[in-house]
Amino acid sequence: MTDLWSMTNPWIAALSALFLWWFSTGIILWRVRRADNQGHDAHLWSVLLGLPLLLGGVVGLNETLTDTSATGAYLAFLSALALWAWVELAFLSGIIAGPNTNPCPPGAALPDRFLRAIGTILWHEILLITLLCALVILSHDAPNIFGLWTFAILFFARISAKLNLFFGVPRIHTEFLPRPLAHLASHFRRAPMNAVFPVSITALSYASYCFTERALTAPTPGSLIGFTLLSALTLLALLEHWFMVIPLPDQKLWRWMLPERKPQPQVMQTLRPTLKEKTHGL
Repeated sequence: MTDLWSMTNPWIAALSALFLWWFSTGIILWRVRRADNQGHDAHLWSVLLGLPLLLGGVVGLNETLTDTSATGAYLAFLSALALWAWVELAFLSGIIAGPNTNPCPPGAALPDRFLRAIGTILWHEILLITLLCALVILSHDAPNIFGLWTFAILFFARISAKLNLFFGVPRIHTEFLPRPLAHLASHFRRAPMNAVFPVSITALSYASYCFTERALTAPTPGSLIGFTLLSALTLLALLEHWFMVIPLPDQKLWRWMLPERKPQPQVMQTLRPTLKEKTHGL
C-alpha cells in the first residue's frame, strides 16, 4: 500500500501530470475571465501578481539541475509548468502578445494572413524562444534536464497547435478567448483537414513512444518519474490536437469553472462632455 502512493510510482506521476494539465489550464482561464469582467487594469494586475510563478519557475529549474531523484524530477516538471503558466497568463491578458491588434480582413491572401497572424503573437513567441534558449544553455551538461524537456514539449506542441489553427481544422473553440485577444479568432480557419495535422500527430505520437520507452527502461527512480511525466504531457498534447478534429465537448472540462462573461461596457459618448464643451465660456 505504501508503494502504491509512493512518489516513485509511475501511475502517480501520470495522474499528477493529468491533474496539473487540467488544473493549470483551468486556473489561467478563470483568472483571465475574471480580469475580463473586472475591466480597466485587471489584466495587467493579473500578470504582475503572477510574477511569483515566473520567479519560482526560474529558481526551481536552476535548483533542480543537479537533483536526479524522483523529487527532483517532479520539481523540475512543476518549475517548467510555472514558468510556462506565467508566459501564457501574460499572453492571454494581452500584455505580451504582438504589435498587430487588428482583425484579419476576410479576403486576405495566404502570405498576408501569415504575416498578420505572426504579428498578433510576435512578442509572445520571441519571449518563448528566448526562454527556451536560456534553458538550453542553463541545462547544458546538467544531470536533470526534465525541466528543459517539459518546456520544450509545451513549446513545440503549442507551435504545432497554432499552425493547425491557422491552416484550418474542423473544431475551433473561441469562447475562451479574452477580450484583449478577440482579434485572434479572425486568423483561425475552419477546414476539414490541413497538411500540417498529420505531421503534428505523427511527431507527437513518436515522441510519446520515445518517452514511454525510456520510462520503461529507466535505470533509476528519478529517470522513471521524469520520463513518465514527459510521456503523459506529450500524450496530453496529442489529445489536444485530436480535439481539433474529433467532435467531443472538451470545452466542458473547464467551462464549468469560469464565471459568466459580463457584457462589455459601452462608452456613452453623449454623457462625456467634449473638451470644447468643458472649455466653453472660459
